[in-house]
Amino acid sequence: MKRVVVTGLGAITPLGNTVESFWQNILAGKSGVGLITKFNTEKYKTKFASEVKDFNAEEFLDKKELKKFDLFTQYAIASSDQAIKDAGLDFTAMDNDQLAEVGVIWATGNGGISTFEQQLAEFHAGDGTPRFSPFFIPKMIVDIAAGVISIRHKLRGPNYCTVSACASSNTAIINAFDTIRLGKATVMIAGGSEAAITEASVGGFNAAQALSKRNDDPQSASRPFDADRDGFVMGEGAGALILEDLEHALNRGAHIYAEIVGGGMAADAYHLTGTPPDGIGAFLGMTKALKDAGISADKIDYINAHATSTGLGDLSELHAIKTVFNDLPVIIGATKSITGHLLGAAGAVESLISILAIRDSIIPPTINTKNLDENIPEGLNIVLNEAVKKEINYVLNNTFGFGGHTASTIFKKYKA
Repeated sequence: MKRVVVTGLGAITPLGNTVESFWQNILAGKSGVGLITKFNTEKYKTKFASEVKDFNAEEFLDKKELKKFDLFTQYAIASSDQAIKDAGLDFTAMDNDQLAEVGVIWATGNGGISTFEQQLAEFHAGDGTPRFSPFFIPKMIVDIAAGVISIRHKLRGPNYCTVSACASSNTAIINAFDTIRLGKATVMIAGGSEAAITEASVGGFNAAQALSKRNDDPQSASRPFDADRDGFVMGEGAGALILEDLEHALNRGAHIYAEIVGGGMAADAYHLTGTPPDGIGAFLGMTKALKDAGISADKIDYINAHATSTGLGDLSELHAIKTVFNDLPVIIGATKSITGHLLGAAGAVESLISILAIRDSIIPPTINTKNLDENIPEGLNIVLNEAVKKEINYVLNNTFGFGGHTASTIFKKYKA
């Protein structure tokens, strides 16, 4: 099978709207969390989230186009445009046969939920006459971001959306990886976007007892593995990767960030929203990724854990990691402590972190964790408070979603 490399990155995040600004804030352990500005939270149990700041969609779209796209699609366009530019790809110079070899697999968990809420509110505020925008459906449906990226650049390769809750964009990356190495495309744009900080979404997650309610100190609310954690912090944004056939990348002289060598997907088969204490789905996803990469567990230098700061979820994942890695000196980090949880975009944004950690030989800190939960298995090496300088050859990136979905990817330092 073909080797697959990463040649371009793009980011729209609560910590910066370029890859490098995002990365510097990650390394500094600067929290992206603050009070919600998108709606009045007076009656909400949770009043904070990790919002994207200073995003100017008009840098990527004209005002007429903006009306056609929900915010999650705007984030997708902006991040994918960045990644395409970063990769040095010029689609206008490609003929139709070449464009048929370029595809898009783009993920989201909630799609155009803000559009859905807004249109339904307008309907109920009216006289009952169904006056909906002609853009309502195409703004709302989850696959539209993938379609728009394809239309924007005239890309005619494989094109679809993956939805597996918070594992969605890791799933998209694995599928894009498989598409290239099986020879079904030469270049794939893969990633995910989410813009779900809305009244219904926050209210719904509150009802599910999933969100932190630490309103007196929002920036310290996301505290994975901490004894006092009380739920995750919702985030938004997008991450984009350009995956490319190695031979194609070399022939055009592309800069190569890293190689993707393995992907594993599995299921907890356990509960709608909860995770099993033994982390069986996480265990299976990680072991499948290792098998796919053709490496043993001792090769992994860094695990970017899913670690959302929920009571059962964090422990479930750590028990699975302990089972796979036992007492190996792999370093575990939890960057959601900094970013919050970007839901369907989390896997893509954390893939950027994994790749940049390889590039710069540094592991980002886990912030806010002061008192490790006494139920954490012994012998695990969790990086806290300060970034750690370390040569990194392999990174494992975990993401898990409601419904029991698990997806793990492995990135490797590129060597010719």
